[in-house]
Amino acid sequence: MSSFASQLIAWQKRHGRHDLPWQNTRNAYRIWLSEIMLQQTQVATVIPYYRRFLRLFPNLKSLAAARLDDVLALWSGLGYYSRARNMHRAAQEIAIRHQGRFPRDYETVLALPGIGRSTAAAICVFAFGARLAILDGNVKRLFARRFGIGGYAGDAKTAARLWRTAERQLPRRDVESYTQGLMDLGAMVCTRGRPRCDACPVAPECVALRRGSVSRLPAPRPRKALPQRRTQMLVLLHAGQVLLEKRAPSGIWGGMWSLPEVAPNADVPALCAQRYGAEVATRKALPTIAHGFTHFKLDIESQRLGVVRVAPRAAAPGVLWLPLEEALGAAIPAPVRRILAGL
Repeated sequence: MSSFASQLIAWQKRHGRHDLPWQNTRNAYRIWLSEIMLQQTQVATVIPYYRRFLRLFPNLKSLAAARLDDVLALWSGLGYYSRARNMHRAAQEIAIRHQGRFPRDYETVLALPGIGRSTAAAICVFAFGARLAILDGNVKRLFARRFGIGGYAGDAKTAARLWRTAERQLPRRDVESYTQGLMDLGAMVCTRGRPRCDACPVAPECVALRRGSVSRLPAPRPRKALPQRRTQMLVLLHAGQVLLEKRAPSGIWGGMWSLPEVAPNADVPALCAQRYGAEVATRKALPTIAHGFTHFKLDIESQRLGVVRVAPRAAAPGVLWLPLEEALGAAIPAPVRRILAGL
């Protein structure tokens, strides 16, 4: 066993996290759920979502049988909604192809929707005791600093070096403690900003600390100006209800309920009458909301529209009138929730 692995295992057993809701279990469903939720999301944010999710979907069978709307509603606010859609698809696939049992084989787990190399490895380590290397964002930072690996982690050559390092350091025993130790050290000590090098068990051998390059490793993503986009949403209100429209299954907020979107120069009253059978009597501009995505920034302008009459055709497929309180509990994107909450 390398000195890095032995130091990490000893540190994890004494200082690491041992009482997270998804720890101290071999339940593959619960471990899978936690690993998906933890992708690009901090532990403190995930815990309440994880607990609410398990209350409604306590096992794989219940998730596979659920409506996607209900899954997305529980996920609302957690972001990266493709994770929820992929989880739902994966649960259905397991129910059909694997008789409802979470597969134990790494390659089979890796083939499930929404599961990448590191996530598949983490699931197999914690659920089945497999000996596999992980490399999530925190671990990439830890390895880049400890072993002096320069370059942006998203670059293919740098990623390959990090994976070789991860596999080379993997111990033959105590793999679960080692894997959890990587996660804990990256999240609690070797943090992006203000790392606690004085509390790090591997600091004496840290290449970045010795070279004074801790703040420069790993190299950041090459700067690229994010494009700015703009959209206009309509808040149609009638008798205490708001109109929601189902978005396409793919793309941004795929499969979720949202407010109707229109072009900036649209004839809003005519469009509402034609598309929703809604007669608009009053209009009021609402504050613009700025929302950021990975690849672009979005400014959302919205109008509050008072509707005095609704024709029967407003009950068309993909269109739904809901009381405002119910709408806030539906599967809606976070910025739409902000708009409705502001009413």
